[in-house]
Amino acid sequence: MNLTTFLVYCVIVTFTPGPTNIVILSSVQHSSMRQAMNYVLGATMAFGLLLGASAILNRMLAGILPSILSTMQIVGCLYMLYLAYQIFRMGSAESLEQHPSGFASGLLMQFVNPKVILFTLTVIPSYVLPYYSSPLILMVFVIIITVIGFLAFATWLIFGSVFRSFLLNHQRAANTIMALFLVYSAVMVSGLL
Repeated sequence: MNLTTFLVYCVIVTFTPGPTNIVILSSVQHSSMRQAMNYVLGATMAFGLLLGASAILNRMLAGILPSILSTMQIVGCLYMLYLAYQIFRMGSAESLEQHPSGFASGLLMQFVNPKVILFTLTVIPSYVLPYYSSPLILMVFVIIITVIGFLAFATWLIFGSVFRSFLLNHQRAANTIMALFLVYSAVMVSGLL
């Protein structure tokens, strides 16, 4: 397992702007820190639940259909390339509206967030299942990825105003760098190298 590529992928996907991070950024600008933290906790719980469900389902599928792993690696690769494209062409965060914040909002948002759904469905089969199948090891990876997600959400919360300014002032360069990291991760997951 290429641990560096795995970590780069997890960090890029969780730290880059997406629906959850943008809502956190907006929430910290328009509500109390406590309310925004409740949103972060709800989002983190849902993220971990989705990762756990994905790990269980993907492990079961891999046992039934061994060729599913290579299919999921291809899906993961294509998804990362799609994310790279979306990040590269991402628009301004200035057009954000105020979003409700709170634990329930954070929890529910993750279940309808396509970025999170696709990430949770592809990260385990693309990076972990080709090398590990033990339920304990899968649980450890779910916890590691959930912690990375929480750190990303908390970072957007704590440094919301700094990141907002940075992204607006240096948006093209930041998006290009993040997109290139995702392309690198996609190539590594694809099995081409």
